[in-house]
Amino acid sequence: MTSPIKIFVPQETAAVSMGADEVAEKITLLAQENGENIELVRNGSWGMSWLEPLVEVQVKNHRIAYGPVTESSVTSLFDADFLRGGEHKLKRGITQEIPYLKKQQRWTFERSGLIDPLSIEDFQAHNGFEGLKKSFKIGRKKVLSEVMSSGLRGRGGAGFPTGIKWKTVADTESNQKYIACNADEGDSGTFSDRILMESDPFSLIEGMLISGFVVGASRGYIYLRSEYPIAHKIMNAALKIAREENWLGQNIQNSGFDFDIDLHLGGGSYICGEETAMLESLEGKAGIIRYKPPLPAIEGLFKKPTVVNNVVTLGSVANIILRGGKKYASLGKDRSKGTLAFQLAGNIKYGGLVEIEFGTTLRELIENWGGGTASGRAIRAVQIGGPLGAYFPVSLLDTPLDYEDFAKHDGMIGHGGVVVFDDTVNMSEQARFSMEFCSIESCGKCTPCRIGSVRGVEVIDKIVKNENRELNFELLDELCDTMIDGSLCAMGGLTPFPVRSAVNHFAEDFEPNSGEGK
Repeated sequence: MTSPIKIFVPQETAAVSMGADEVAEKITLLAQENGENIELVRNGSWGMSWLEPLVEVQVKNHRIAYGPVTESSVTSLFDADFLRGGEHKLKRGITQEIPYLKKQQRWTFERSGLIDPLSIEDFQAHNGFEGLKKSFKIGRKKVLSEVMSSGLRGRGGAGFPTGIKWKTVADTESNQKYIACNADEGDSGTFSDRILMESDPFSLIEGMLISGFVVGASRGYIYLRSEYPIAHKIMNAALKIAREENWLGQNIQNSGFDFDIDLHLGGGSYICGEETAMLESLEGKAGIIRYKPPLPAIEGLFKKPTVVNNVVTLGSVANIILRGGKKYASLGKDRSKGTLAFQLAGNIKYGGLVEIEFGTTLRELIENWGGGTASGRAIRAVQIGGPLGAYFPVSLLDTPLDYEDFAKHDGMIGHGGVVVFDDTVNMSEQARFSMEFCSIESCGKCTPCRIGSVRGVEVIDKIVKNENRELNFELLDELCDTMIDGSLCAMGGLTPFPVRSAVNHFAEDFEPNSGEGK
């Protein structure tokens, strides 16, 4: 009997939302009716969201991609003999030769879309757990040295050097230490954490194992955004498989190292993306930020030394150990080392995940990968770094994607979310939204954030209504200063940045009746 034809249909959230489950069912049904011997693999996503659901067929040594496939188009695919790579209007050619994917520099996401997310054999066939094995072989100090030399910075938004954080926890004496993975991905236009968890969950597990080994932790926690049911299901299954195969638990692979991971669902609060609020929530308390110091690395979860990293940070570690810190540091620009998975969203023609090294300009990212706006109209503003990130006008699109270059323009790269707006956007409304978002999501612990954001909404409304404009512009400026200088965390401290960028770069939108005709 001939081997079955392998067909790949994603089970990732974006693909499922576009009908991937129905496509998979229809393919299975028609294959049975046509007497075709197939093996259906529910893989993850390559990150080309604009092509989802992306169906692939294994033809000889290549996978041929078709997309975006709908349930109604499956019949015509069979008619075109797509099981053998037949021609069809949805045919995209060899998957890894698609320019959107081929031009990237995959480091963290090299297996995303390629493997069956819940096949530990598939994971290991593509270097899975090799970084951990090497860590056991070379020892804690050498592993930490590789992370330090890589220049890896936290990919959750703050950009703090990962090696320094790990070293602090490793050097702090304690009878118990923890690894806390912040998977509460709540920034607008971000989905890299979700794609990695849904497409390559064992890479996160491996990263947490390496971190735990280095600092001497025996337990890890994944704090997962509650709005990610598919990621929750896949991560739960991956953790179970890892335990069954002794990649978690006692004496892992006869190494003498004990480590296990608990998966915790968040409570739907944006502020729990802040590390100390997340730790409070993990402890069963309300998600309210803590005063710092003490830092979590000294006194974190249950008052024990804790490494807090996000999904992409931890997912990048294994290859750093496997290939060497210097190799990773050779990518990027200045102090922004390695790669980052930028996520293109908003009014963009080709939305999706793009992993490239730091230093590419914002314009190149939007034009070369994103293809400009979906509407075909001119770009007017781009927000990077989530709802607390500054709005960049067209004049700043040639800014290199680099932490320090963005900071020069009061911007931040954050988690890598890029949200594009065309020339129909009203920026006074966006500024108002920033303040309103803060007022809704504030934990309420400090006055500048809790009250300042409410007053900010009121002041912007008065400016647009032409009420005491000069005085209210002065008041808005003072209010922003107070929030920046007086807020306890980034929630209130960063909210003024999108507001001020809107005022400074798009002043005309704060004129009375500026929204008319837009």
